[in-house]
Amino acid sequence: MKIVQNPTDVISLLSTGDINDRTRFRFPSSTLSIEFKNMLGLNGEVKTVFSNLSDGSIVTLFDKTPFPEKKEDVVCPHFVELKWANGCNFDCAWCYLNGTMRFRPHGKEPYCKEKNKILDHINKYLQQNTVPSLLNSGELSDSLVFEGNDSALSKLIIPLFKQQNKHKLLILTKSTNIQGILSSNSQDCTIVSFSINSFDVAKRWEKKAPSPKQRIQAAKKLYDAGYTIRMRLDPIIPVENWISGYKEVIDYLFEYLIPERITLGSLRGLQSTINFSKDRSWVNYLNESSNWGKKINFETRYKMYKTMISYLKRRYKFVDIGLCKETMAMWEKLGMTYQDIKCNCIL
Repeated sequence: MKIVQNPTDVISLLSTGDINDRTRFRFPSSTLSIEFKNMLGLNGEVKTVFSNLSDGSIVTLFDKTPFPEKKEDVVCPHFVELKWANGCNFDCAWCYLNGTMRFRPHGKEPYCKEKNKILDHINKYLQQNTVPSLLNSGELSDSLVFEGNDSALSKLIIPLFKQQNKHKLLILTKSTNIQGILSSNSQDCTIVSFSINSFDVAKRWEKKAPSPKQRIQAAKKLYDAGYTIRMRLDPIIPVENWISGYKEVIDYLFEYLIPERITLGSLRGLQSTINFSKDRSWVNYLNESSNWGKKINFETRYKMYKTMISYLKRRYKFVDIGLCKETMAMWEKLGMTYQDIKCNCIL
């Protein structure tokens, strides 16, 4: 491990190396080390990226999806994951936390990791990574799961991001408990992304979560206060009258705000998610296997995406659209360039 004064020197050194090179370093005054590595980007070029901080238990790179080489390979740009908490109070039927948290005694019941460790790791990351980044705080929990108590993200984490101007925090949520964000005045360092669905799909399968209308109204309050808002329309499901249902929620959204970016995703399920789901009625829509679990068949997914993208472009002139966990073949058939992907979890 190198002791360095300037991490830029490490990045410059790695940039001249091979694809699998990696280097761990720390500042003289730091007790935690940070690792950078070379990897193949979606554009086919080798790039130097952050890999993990210390043991990777709080801040790490989500790089579970390999570089796509075959048409059926999933496209997913690697992103920085802030694993400060696990679990969720909502009860969406297809929640992958049901499978991911299956070995925990209390399943996906929310818990916050040790606070001093969270603060120390985030501070060291913000100090030692000189490359601007977006930290996703909602991959393993709803980002707002603890709002209203001492473990609230708005009290615990946002203040750290406000002390610098290089990195941003991504909040991913279905919650409407946004007062803490509003009070934090963190517009310059916070991006808030809401997951929404059609009204009937949400009512049937997204139990205990606020309705899509309530989520959009919460997003509007943040939008009006100057926050950058993103939307995930995910998972899209071909239920009866799905076209009118999804157009309805899009119309409601654009009546109140224009998001920076919309990411579309279709229903999918890892086998562990399916096995530990209490309500498996949604699984009936999955009739295709992939290297990312079970999916809706390709042609139906294509029709859903094509319909939504065309509607967004035609009705609202909206083009900042990405796909989540989709294949190279789907990107190409839709005429979209995955090499320039702009989706929910990256700057």
